[in-house]
Amino acid sequence: MTLPHTAGVIASIVMAAGRGSRMKGYAGNKTLLPLSPGASVFDGRQPLVLHLMANLPVGPKALIVNHCKKKVMETTRATGALYFDQPVLNGTGGAVIAAADFVAALSAPSVIITMGDVPFVKKKTYETLVDGLDDHELMVLGFTPRDKKQYGVLEIENGAVEKITEWKFWKDYPFQRRQRQTVCNSGIYAVRTSVLRHYLPILASRPQIVQKEVDGRIRDVEEFFFTDLIETVVQDGKRVGCHVVDDEWETMGIDDVCALEKAQAIYAARSG
Repeated sequence: MTLPHTAGVIASIVMAAGRGSRMKGYAGNKTLLPLSPGASVFDGRQPLVLHLMANLPVGPKALIVNHCKKKVMETTRATGALYFDQPVLNGTGGAVIAAADFVAALSAPSVIITMGDVPFVKKKTYETLVDGLDDHELMVLGFTPRDKKQYGVLEIENGAVEKITEWKFWKDYPFQRRQRQTVCNSGIYAVRTSVLRHYLPILASRPQIVQKEVDGRIRDVEEFFFTDLIETVVQDGKRVGCHVVDDEWETMGIDDVCALEKAQAIYAARSG
């Protein structure tokens, strides 16, 4: 693969492969859900993924596809994105691994990695995240919600991210330690291209075995998590930083119907 020369611009990887199983009553790809509803909350204008991509920095873009991929590709064709199939839905790390050829061909010095259902991140926020790569090898976009729910949290010491801890682990922390963990992980990152290129093969060699329901049966499956790559980066003594947004709605993901309706209300208020 040969990409055009991209010095001075920023590459992006957008994860748009998943089915969105919590979006009850909807069988399509959730990145195609409308911010401006029509006949129903599931039909309308301004797909999430197009609104998101319009705010990404200028540069080459990789869109990771699987579920309803023809429709995703038709909808996003005008963006000039390159498409990479994630043949098995095997985690956030698996999505980025699917774009390994894209990463290998990049001349852009940095890469934004984001999920395709987080539409409200501002252009300036992406730019600030990338600016943090002057002093860090990798940056995490954080937010401070009123309710941490089951989000992963950033464990920060002396301004650096030491680890990202999932809810199933931090929920058992002593009360005072839980109270100290106030910054949550949005699942959006900026990383130096050279760092991503180095660590992707390492991530690909270290799958986790998790239990998932497949065809009505609980089975052991291999998954890859981008947070594992971050953990390895930290273990190797490299600095991981974070930028925390002021408005938690900026990083909201559209996981279920309630979140979709909230996002549509926010979009209507901002557009009106």
